[in-house]
Amino acid sequence: MQATAYTYDSETRSGSVLLDDGTPVSFEAPAFDAGGLRLLRPGQRVRIEVEADGDGGEARRITLVTLQTF
Repeated sequence: MQATAYTYDSETRSGSVLLDDGTPVSFEAPAFDAGGLRLLRPGQRVRIEVEADGDGGEARRITLVTLQTF
């Protein structure tokens, strides 16, 4: 799935992305670290992997953030 980086805090290595429909989804340090990135700037296109947040609802948890390459 693709998204756009929206926020990123280099101290906590967490932030949020905007899905293409404008929905914000946050990510934590383990998802950032799994992608091997060092820095993320708002506006960068990223590829994310998500999983359902366990309770059967619409909530999503990002498990991986990497840069989108063509």
